[in-house]
Amino acid sequence: MSESKQPSSVVPGGNAIQPRMVLLSITIVAVGLSLFQLYSAGIQPLGLFYQRSIHLALIMVLAFLMFPAFGPTRKRGVLGWGLDLVFFAGAVLTGGYLVLNLDEIFSRAGFWSDTDILVACIATVTVLEASRRAVGFGMTLIGLLAIVYAFAGPRGELPWLGEWMPGILEHRGYSIDRVAGQLYLGQEGIFGLPLGVAATYIFIFVLFGAFLECTGAGKFFIDMAYAATGRQRGGPAKAAVLASAGMGSISGSAIANVVTTGAFTIPLMKKLGYKPKQAGGIEAAASTGGQIMPPLMGAGAFLIAEYTNTPYLDIVKVSILPAIMYFATVYLFVHIIALKQGMQGLPKDELPQMRQVMKDGWHFLLPLAVLVWLLAMSMSPMRVGYYAVVTILAVAVLRYVLWFFFVAPRQGQPVTATAVKDVVCAGFAKLIEGLELGARNAVAVSMACAVAGIIVGVVGLTGLGLKFSSMMLAFSGGNLVLALVMVLLASLVLGMGLPVTASYIVLIVLVGPALTAEFGVPLLVAHLVVFWYSQDSNVTPPIALAGFAGAAIAGSKPMETSFQAWKFAKGLYLIPLFMVFNPEIIIGGPVPVVIWNGVIAILALGAFAAALEGYLFTKMSWLPRIAITAAIFGVFYPNLMTEIAGVVVMIVAIGANWLASKREAPATPVSG
Repeated sequence: MSESKQPSSVVPGGNAIQPRMVLLSITIVAVGLSLFQLYSAGIQPLGLFYQRSIHLALIMVLAFLMFPAFGPTRKRGVLGWGLDLVFFAGAVLTGGYLVLNLDEIFSRAGFWSDTDILVACIATVTVLEASRRAVGFGMTLIGLLAIVYAFAGPRGELPWLGEWMPGILEHRGYSIDRVAGQLYLGQEGIFGLPLGVAATYIFIFVLFGAFLECTGAGKFFIDMAYAATGRQRGGPAKAAVLASAGMGSISGSAIANVVTTGAFTIPLMKKLGYKPKQAGGIEAAASTGGQIMPPLMGAGAFLIAEYTNTPYLDIVKVSILPAIMYFATVYLFVHIIALKQGMQGLPKDELPQMRQVMKDGWHFLLPLAVLVWLLAMSMSPMRVGYYAVVTILAVAVLRYVLWFFFVAPRQGQPVTATAVKDVVCAGFAKLIEGLELGARNAVAVSMACAVAGIIVGVVGLTGLGLKFSSMMLAFSGGNLVLALVMVLLASLVLGMGLPVTASYIVLIVLVGPALTAEFGVPLLVAHLVVFWYSQDSNVTPPIALAGFAGAAIAGSKPMETSFQAWKFAKGLYLIPLFMVFNPEIIIGGPVPVVIWNGVIAILALGAFAAALEGYLFTKMSWLPRIAITAAIFGVFYPNLMTEIAGVVVMIVAIGANWLASKREAPATPVSG
């Protein structure tokens, strides 16, 4: 579930040119980390601080090995290696000190020794440097600003800075002992909830996704999507939507999803007639949707479950309908463009056959079925992830055995000692590859969660969350829509420097209390809204990471592609609004009400796509487009008569467009 700027599931460790000894060290540390996580997930669970401290120490060692101090294009040199050795020691000290002295630290209960504070300072600096390398400078900068803010006040280390603070942001200020103890030795700092989730649930599912990837699940999902939709109008684009939904729900990284599925789908979209910027934008929007698609939701489901104290399975259940609504919107955009430009599907002989696809890849569905079944049995998500990994390994081994002893002999390939040795070696290599890839992919998200813990610790220490809530209430004037716009803008700004997971954690700590306490938004809805808005940095210019990745594959201009992705991903902004004003689709209510809200939401999103493109069954004039846009506001408003009026207007506009298409001659492609 990596969220680094370089999709580590595709290019693990970025583009750094590494010496052979470093690559071997990376493999050893990564495999060791994955085996430790499997052991603690399914064999012998560890205590909270033991688990988190060992996890963080190994993650930071891996980060310093994977990412050179001066960037991927420069050799480490003597100075680089000297810095790395210092930080290797810092990483080992960060985890080892807690493991070896945990009982004594607990017994001191806040009366920290000088050694405690010194190690806390070293740990904080080490975490910030590992984050700079693995996640980017933006995350580190925000962590540094949080620490500086904790020092700013009359009793802090930087009293002069407190004089420059606006009145609402003032606080007493804290000493280095208090801040260091809060960040390293408390339960709200580096080793707080974000890292706890990363060290348990997230890592084990990252490992699960890595094994799926290594064994060819990506190709299976893509082939299945092409077999299902390839012959329809705009088939490759529709396949991109479906494949991204399937692959994205387990990969956890929008950028990695773009690169993985886009390498197949974008060239075919261009071949069919989609403009390069459209092809890249469609893939970026669909891949971003993978982050909100159950069961994993790019690590978000685990974090939301922990923060709201809601069972993980409940988070998955309530997220299914909004995710379907999002992908339905992108799918309809794709269909409308295909109609508008007179596209056809691909010939049957160029497409995979569903029967053959299922025959070759049916085993990829077994681990997913086991995962869903165990979740339905209310088993711990960490234990579920463990059994999912074990299942995919068992299925892979069984498939190798069946092929080797039953299929190969029929094809004239005799079973010999050499052949057995080759198969065993190949299987062992795949095992090591999966263990290593899983650990590599976890580095960025774990480091983001560690620095997010610093921010959360400072917010708890200084009361910044309540201050931010007061500012939000003052600036919005008590208007919920304006408050949500502020959240959206804040998420966009944070998303320019933070991964999705970190952006969600920071935002929910700051704005969550205001949304729930001041504006009355249900707790679960508030978390889902903030989580959805945290995805917008993937598709919103000027920093649209998934859009840029799509542009690179499509050969289009990054900004043009990003604007297309932003257009196709409109559900990312509208659906959270609908959740706020119609919370029944999330928190439950009478079945007829839930069904009604789901139907009108999908109708509104589809009508909005048609109004934005100016085409549905035929070209749409400005008047019905304006009427549909106004009707959408009515549908979103929580009043039955207003909703009915909005639905009637949309049905009339869509019906008129359908009648107009019947009166016209056979459609010709529409430019634009």
